[in-house]
Amino acid sequence: MSTSAVPARDRRRIPSVPFWVQILLGLVCGALLGWLAHSQDIHWLGATLDKIGHLFVQLLKLAVAPLVFFAIVVSITNLRNVSNAARLATRTLLWFMATSLIAVVIGLALGLITHPGSGTGLTAADGAKPQHTGSWLDFITGILPTDVITPFTQLNVLQIVFMAAVVGIASLQLGDKAKPFLSLSNSILALLQKALWWVIRLAPLGSLGLIGNAINTYGWNLIKQYATFTVDIYVGCALVLFGVYPLLLATVAKVNPVRFYRGAWPAVQLAFVSRSSVGTMPLTQRVTERLGVPREYASFAVPFGATTKMDGCASIYPALAAIFIAEVFGVHLQLRDYLLIVFVSVIGSAATAGLTGATVMLTLTLSTLGLPLAGVGLLLAIDPILDMMRTATNVAGQAVIPVMVASREGILDRQAFDHAHASPLDEDEETPAREPVAAAA
Repeated sequence: MSTSAVPARDRRRIPSVPFWVQILLGLVCGALLGWLAHSQDIHWLGATLDKIGHLFVQLLKLAVAPLVFFAIVVSITNLRNVSNAARLATRTLLWFMATSLIAVVIGLALGLITHPGSGTGLTAADGAKPQHTGSWLDFITGILPTDVITPFTQLNVLQIVFMAAVVGIASLQLGDKAKPFLSLSNSILALLQKALWWVIRLAPLGSLGLIGNAINTYGWNLIKQYATFTVDIYVGCALVLFGVYPLLLATVAKVNPVRFYRGAWPAVQLAFVSRSSVGTMPLTQRVTERLGVPREYASFAVPFGATTKMDGCASIYPALAAIFIAEVFGVHLQLRDYLLIVFVSVIGSAATAGLTGATVMLTLTLSTLGLPLAGVGLLLAIDPILDMMRTATNVAGQAVIPVMVASREGILDRQAFDHAHASPLDEDEETPAREPVAAAA
């Protein structure tokens, strides 16, 4: 019998591999290949892993500048479709700050209990000089761009956000005159997100290269040298990720945390691999909408969070790093210093601006405390390993807060939340249409 005669229903289809399984396989294979390249000194394998990881991150960052600009513009103009938009925006910001406060307190507590910088034997000579530093003056004056081109070429996300906010507010003020521009902005944003979905499909391969290159480059000895600090970062982020967020979801939002993570997990995974909140932003917004958050509100809250909501990079990490560096240099921190760490973490988190790494935020914290900036160099080598968990925590928080606010305001689609699924690969999927958003009185 010819194959064509077999009924279609009788032919066996190759089952699709879930996205999280693909990511896990990439991580495991990358770790094994990285260990092999490092232990056997296989240069070509190490170079291949480095190139794979570098190209994946480069593809993600390629669209960062225009993506942030048009996402912020569109998100601000979408608020005109939301009743009580000002209250939604205010409550979103307040919850961002509240969870940042909780996260920085956890970081300080872990640092005071474990003393991560004691007994390491490290000195300033063991680290490389940081390429980027931050201060409050730089942070405040750096918001204003000198021209409209440089922020995009130098990828200054904070300045891009400022320009986008100005354009978005101006578009609201112009009304009908701005409709052609807003239509173009929506089209460009859709094109950018479509292209990024293609990159997201490469995440399992990218995870293989990034993890493999990290292990090949640094090996296990470096991790052992920074063992306490590394464990503190992962434990602190895990406490926020699997302790604080579920508790807030259960008590404040009155929703099932397990169902939240079932829907949001693809974005958390991609954040862990890519180390970029902005690069993960399209997927974060998609899973947030799947969890029942109205599109009009999600399109504001998620881009806003991707550039300002950084519980991992801007709260837990600088708190622990400041204690680590102070102990290495023999500086005794006072109560005033700890209060300053809290203040910088809650107020200055926009300095991280959704990019990989948190060096600028750390130098902002150290300069505020008067600690030597040379200490930043001690953490640069270990930073890629730490940044994976930090960014995963950031992105989870960027999805948690919209769900909480939407639930509190009575605009969360609980049926959609209860049936949220985990597959992120259908870029053509449309979120079911809902009634116009109106916050509860």
